Amino acid sequence: MKLSEIKEILKTLDNVEFQLENGTFVPEHFHVTEVGQITTHFIDCGGIIRSEKVVNFQLWNANDFEHRLKPTKLLNIINLSEEKLGIEDVEIEVEYQSDTIGKYDLEFNGKTFVLKYKTTACLAEDACGIPSEKQKKNLIGLQVNQTNTCTPGGGCC
Repeated sequence: MKLSEIKEILKTLDNVEFQLENGTFVPEHFHVTEVGQITTHFIDCGGIIRSEKVVNFQLWNANDFEHRLKPTKLLNIINLSEEKLGIEDVEIEVEYQSDTIGKYDLEFNGKTFVLKYKTTACLAEDACGIPSEKQKKNLIGLQVNQTNTCTPGGGCC
């Protein structure tokens, strides 16, 4: 989800709710402790120099049980971040503490924001030497070519 998308969604909501992809909700007294832009400049295993930008939201579960972040407050934080930091309309990455700091993509299911699990991947698969997976076929589905078959006593074996 891009920054512009969350801004439009927030205008339509009464409450801001986040949940993990497994259905567990972020406690409703969470804080958004950071909104910013992260630029990563790196080289992949194939030697290609790359750059990625994301808007970062950091969610923090405090022991402030009376706190509830309202959509207008989050929208104001986003607008201030755009104004003061010059953040761009790029994809949002959410940091949230579980066993360690997790990084998540963000989606909206019509009611709540869903923290989608992220995975790592090789960006230079053609250059890093990992063989591509062979296509698996079910033997029962293979066609038999009658002109190229051996039969008992046929002399082809």
